[in-house]
Amino acid sequence: MLKLPQKSDLILVSSLLFICLGLILAPNVFDKTNDTNSLRVKALILSINDDLIVETGIIKTGTQALQIRILESKFKGLEIQAFNQLVGRMEFDKIFSKGDKTLTVLNLNEDQSKIISANVVDHYRINIELWLLILFVILLIGFAGWTGIKAILSFMFTGLAIWKLLLPGFLKGYPPIPLSLAIVALLTSVIIFLVAGTNKKGIVAFFGAMSGIAITCIMAIIFGDLFNIHGAIKPFSETLLYSGFAHLNLTEIFLAGIFISSSGAVMDISMDIAASQAEVINHNPKISPKELRQSGFEVGKAVVGTMTTTLLLAYSGGFSALLMVFIAQGTPMVNILNLNYVSGELLHTLVGSFGLILVAPFTAIIGSWIFTKKVTES
Repeated sequence: MLKLPQKSDLILVSSLLFICLGLILAPNVFDKTNDTNSLRVKALILSINDDLIVETGIIKTGTQALQIRILESKFKGLEIQAFNQLVGRMEFDKIFSKGDKTLTVLNLNEDQSKIISANVVDHYRINIELWLLILFVILLIGFAGWTGIKAILSFMFTGLAIWKLLLPGFLKGYPPIPLSLAIVALLTSVIIFLVAGTNKKGIVAFFGAMSGIAITCIMAIIFGDLFNIHGAIKPFSETLLYSGFAHLNLTEIFLAGIFISSSGAVMDISMDIAASQAEVINHNPKISPKELRQSGFEVGKAVVGTMTTTLLLAYSGGFSALLMVFIAQGTPMVNILNLNYVSGELLHTLVGSFGLILVAPFTAIIGSWIFTKKVTES
């Protein structure tokens, strides 16, 4: 028999839908897509000319001339020439072939009636990304049902909060750590209460998760100072300073990223322990706070081990190419461990793991008090 959603769930989901809609419609002061003299379109490459490309080993520089056909907008069907500038950096350069579909920026004249020039930005991937998202939604709803719908809503809200609140707040110069804590607290409450419901289980999971996040934040600040690491070690951080945002505190943004990135795993552990304690007390309402706390500890011990390894795999996977360079060059381990960007990743992993370890006992203690409070008073 299909279980109908509770009234409190419907109210929460409806409210969050309106909030998400408001965030989608909210203007972004840094958005430049409304430039009336430019137009972003999908285009098809009809032919290429690589005569102006200079190859030096595996590095290519110069210009790739492209003949393209515009596939949308009022210029649909028009064939024009576009250029793809290569700067000699493989991480940024794109090489196009005949038949590729591209995202192209058209620069227009004042009355927008004529194309002055066309700049091919990159391969067109929006359609593939959309199908991948649709597949993700179908699988999640198919497996989890109503809970899957709530998970998708929390996923959407998290993305919008980061894109429309957190990152613009950083760019406007708001204090990164307090702003990040506020956004993480908001996301944690929304995600946990959507999944667990507005009940004791949700309350225990929320306060447990926030305790772990707070510990991670404090340790990030302390050890970030002891490690003598600044925020410019992260990719593209220095570019911000040269782009009109010299007021940014990159170090605090880097430290905020430590507890933001580990907050998801912290929420997982707190929810696991809160859910297990809720099941225990449902089957044994007369259990003592001490026994319930010990039950939470036992569950926490099992979960923490795999979650800590999860952080290590997540961070090391993103830096596998860098580690391979060190190994290929025979760089001594003492040199590797003292490099600022390696030390930054170690700080990221270890401090995040502290939060994962401590959230387990904190959640178990909070749960043993909240779940048994009504029983001991009766």
